[in-house]
Amino acid sequence: MHPLSDVRFPSIDGLRAFEAAARLGSFERAADELNVTASAVSKRLATVEELLGASLLNRGGKTLGLTAVGKEYLEQVRAALGLLAAMPLHRRSAQRVERLRVCVPPTFARQILVPALASFTRAQPQIELEIVLSVPYLDQGGGDAQLEVRHGDSAAHGGDVLMNDCVVPMAAPGLLAAFEPLNGAVDLDRLPLLRTPLESWMPLFEAAGLGAREEPASGPRLVDLGLLLEAAASGQGVAPGRPSLARAWLQAGSLVPLFGIRAPARTQYYIATATPQGPAATFAHWLRETSRTAEQEAVELLSRLT
Repeated sequence: MHPLSDVRFPSIDGLRAFEAAARLGSFERAADELNVTASAVSKRLATVEELLGASLLNRGGKTLGLTAVGKEYLEQVRAALGLLAAMPLHRRSAQRVERLRVCVPPTFARQILVPALASFTRAQPQIELEIVLSVPYLDQGGGDAQLEVRHGDSAAHGGDVLMNDCVVPMAAPGLLAAFEPLNGAVDLDRLPLLRTPLESWMPLFEAAGLGAREEPASGPRLVDLGLLLEAAASGQGVAPGRPSLARAWLQAGSLVPLFGIRAPARTQYYIATATPQGPAATFAHWLRETSRTAEQEAVELLSRLT
């Protein structure tokens, strides 16, 4: 037999009624603290006394007094209630927390989401976010995420597009200085071009009027758009970059757009899945606004630099 199977437990409400009445000296004051009626406090206490087979409070005077059994029992009850109150899950603030797991691509997380995240946590303190990163190109995300952002062809897969990006050739000023003079888009053939399976050079070659060209055939393949921009900023080559992701580098002058060339991006960041109600819907609305702001900032920044 389990050691607790033969134990008679009083209700938590009964123990709280006893502790409050003993501490405050009247059923009325205990009722005010517990947000119930004085009659309810009295009945809860009577149920505990019946279970114990002993009186805990003397009810004869103007104020309630403890019996000998009540004095001993009160210390035990306070210790037990204190242990229960110390558990975070029993606190009202903890019970109001809504947890949300969000899965996003790494560069989007670092350049779009995280810089703006403080505004969401200020506005929605009751939502506890857990942000996990997907694996670029392999399309491996958080299987149990309530909201997932992906990078790819949204028209093929369906989804809520977050930004209508463009792609721009961009490079570090130090790299360009080593190849001066540069006379225009034709000089792309002289410059080292960084490569990634996530962003094709073909749209930029077409926009530059360079005709048929092949993707760069040498150099490391950077399977992450953030790594692509880092490589460009360190002077390793020219990147087919998105101004929305490269805002920090462009603002700092670590990267500069080249030759006034731009082309619409063939892939997009989009919300692939989102729970339609609750914290996921709230976060999705905020993410759309944040992404639109990033897109507009990138447009304005690019217009100043070209």
